[in-house]
Amino acid sequence: MKQYVARAHVRPDKRNNTERRYADEILEPRRRGKIIRAYWFEGIKLRLADNTFYTPDYLVEIADGTLEVHEVKGFWREDARVKIKVAAEIFPFRFLAASWNSRGKHWEIEEI
Repeated sequence: MKQYVARAHVRPDKRNNTERRYADEILEPRRRGKIIRAYWFEGIKLRLADNTFYTPDYLVEIADGTLEVHEVKGFWREDARVKIKVAAEIFPFRFLAASWNSRGKHWEIEEI
């Protein structure tokens, strides 16, 4: 008789370098400082219309329990900008867009 053993499936990290850097430099220090409780990479998928979805990079729980959506980009394509704006009109989250400014060597974060 064959025995089956449950094993944990470790999902490979699918973040790109910019998304990983944002978590390391922005989210993780805020979590350790208790400004945020937790964050999840691609933690939710939002339906914008029939057959149109938006999966934010990070779902972030603030210390008071409110939820924010953080989108991280090296550069913005027009379709990504449109999707986050539509999502911000539909859903009751605070939407933030973050991009790395390589000239100034800092994160630029804007509320959508």
